[in-house]
Amino acid sequence: MKITLLGAGAWGTALAIAFAGKHAVTLWSRELDVAEDLRTLRENRRFFPGYHLPPTVQIETDFAQAISGAELLVVATPIAGLRPTVDRLKALDSVLPVLWVCKGFEAGSGKLPHQVVREVLGQSVPHGALSGPSFAEEVAAGQPTAVALAANDAEFAARVAAELHTTRLRIYANDDLAGVEVGGAVKNVLAIATGVCDGLGLGLNTRAALMTRGLAEIARLGVALGARRETFMGLAGMGDLILTCTGDLSRNRRVGLALAEDKSLAQILEELGHVAEGVYTAREVARLAGDLGIDMPISQAVAALLDGKLTARAAVDLLMARDPKAEIA
Repeated sequence: MKITLLGAGAWGTALAIAFAGKHAVTLWSRELDVAEDLRTLRENRRFFPGYHLPPTVQIETDFAQAISGAELLVVATPIAGLRPTVDRLKALDSVLPVLWVCKGFEAGSGKLPHQVVREVLGQSVPHGALSGPSFAEEVAAGQPTAVALAANDAEFAARVAAELHTTRLRIYANDDLAGVEVGGAVKNVLAIATGVCDGLGLGLNTRAALMTRGLAEIARLGVALGARRETFMGLAGMGDLILTCTGDLSRNRRVGLALAEDKSLAQILEELGHVAEGVYTAREVARLAGDLGIDMPISQAVAALLDGKLTARAAVDLLMARDPKAEIA
């Protein structure tokens, strides 16, 4: 299959490496310096140093040329870059199948990625999300990884999952697109919370409780948005939550650890040097929860912490002071 990856950040580069052994891969970069490094050094020194592209991966900076001849497009930008990218596809009258790997809700609109794509490209263009417990570094290194490919068209999901499946990257088809996207989005918010928990030295009991109650929040929001509850027991729900909350490669977890040290958000993001989607997703999740009347105290506490309305200690105290309630409700 001829695959074009749109975005040469960490994930675009990692997937180019992962798919190159089986497919004809083109990697499009909007940054000319990144493209030059990829062509000459076969390394993304700016966004993903230490990993080398196979010689078969083609590097392109011309957007129209990059998608020319492709059979599948994969948008590998942060959520903020999704709409501008599909706008460019729309301008070129592209009807090529589109996948995306970004996770979150669009800032301002609160839309999930598939809602953005459908708004721009329409329902008829085949589309879906690739999501699950995966760090770009481990995918690029060939570490065994399992993710979900979700689309509302079950046949499309199954066919593309089978095409992309490798001995190192297991891809499971899923037809609950909203569920997979909600799981991928909200787990980043919970990872900030668990980073705060660990940074304050609150112990493993606290972390386990936080993750478990956080999963309940994810499921409540997902069901309200049309997802199936069982999706959150799978790769894009519990699997991604466990990885992002406990893995040292998690940017969102690192944000939480730094917040526990009372660092400012501006300082944290500058030191991080990469996008941590949970920072922007937390506000959208808190707003959605309020609009829909959904109880999401952990997510709302994270949003308040990021907005400077609570300290890390105060957020913990607020959560622990809540009245007791039934676990399953």
